[in-house]
Amino acid sequence: MEHRSLGNSGFNVSVFGLGTMTFGAEADKTTSHAILDHYVDAGGTLVDTADVYTRGASEEIIGSWLAARGGADGLTIATKARFPMSDDPADRGAGRAHLLRAVDASLSRLGLEVIDLYQVHAWDPATPLEETLQTLTELVEAGKIRHAGVSNFTAWQLQRAVLTAQYEGWAPIVSLQPKYSLLSRDIELELLPLCLEQKLGLLPWSPLAGGWLTGKYTPQERPTGATRLGENPSRGIEAYDLRNTDRTWAILEVVRAVASARDTTMSQVALNWVRGRPGVTSVLLGVRSVEQLSDNLAALSWELTDNEVSVLNEVSAPGIPIYPHGFMEAYAGMDIWEDLMTRVEPPAIGR
Repeated sequence: MEHRSLGNSGFNVSVFGLGTMTFGAEADKTTSHAILDHYVDAGGTLVDTADVYTRGASEEIIGSWLAARGGADGLTIATKARFPMSDDPADRGAGRAHLLRAVDASLSRLGLEVIDLYQVHAWDPATPLEETLQTLTELVEAGKIRHAGVSNFTAWQLQRAVLTAQYEGWAPIVSLQPKYSLLSRDIELELLPLCLEQKLGLLPWSPLAGGWLTGKYTPQERPTGATRLGENPSRGIEAYDLRNTDRTWAILEVVRAVASARDTTMSQVALNWVRGRPGVTSVLLGVRSVEQLSDNLAALSWELTDNEVSVLNEVSAPGIPIYPHGFMEAYAGMDIWEDLMTRVEPPAIGR
């Protein structure tokens, strides 16, 4: 499997990472262990989790698998903290007290002495950024984590975090974990260029847009049954209505056409599109079965043509805000999307 550099961390990780939000929820322990085995056998090296995934169950399942395997040698283990782990108001956030407790709890559940990549799961407006960054530095110095990253930050939040760490001489931010897919390209306006500029690793989550890009949903019928939207009516119907747009169905039609011409699945088309985007380090696969993982990993055996990429880019282009981006295109001679796509090639370093 191809490997790429994780920002300036010095780590090299597989181009497909394994997201484990399903562990302990949609995939039981036995199934989760089978998924991990299959992923590693295929050459995968990045396993990403979070303390909040099934309130620690995901980390515990990974920890039991690592123990049976004999450790994490050859793997990069990433986890996150920030969201509530209980009803206790103090059991959340990116403050020093919570992060110190959270990292120890994650280490215990994972059965590790050090976490390779520890990520702040989202911006915490109740905590001074300096407190968060200094705490992450203390954790690096204590040997509990190797590198720090963030997830779900806006561009100004990420820029401030990167520059503050640089100015203070604290542990650098090496990665961003954002939502990114053919249906969700908003990061290309600000976040992706920032990651390219600062040489941060980009770890996209939800590359299949919560199952939409697999083709399982239709405009005529609301989801029911064994799908994420179908199994959670209160959350699922709202999410369905937000995606039930002409743009969504137009994108799915093109993805379906490319998949049909290739005699492959829509999932593989969507994953290969994300894999080929500038700055992407590792695409996080979220699966509930070995069969889903096998199909996802099969995308590694082929690549989209330039023409296929062009068609997919065109149909999924989200448009740009009138100001300042539209102003820059109209009066400063800039092409926002073209400028982004020509800045850098994906950071492949070998197989």
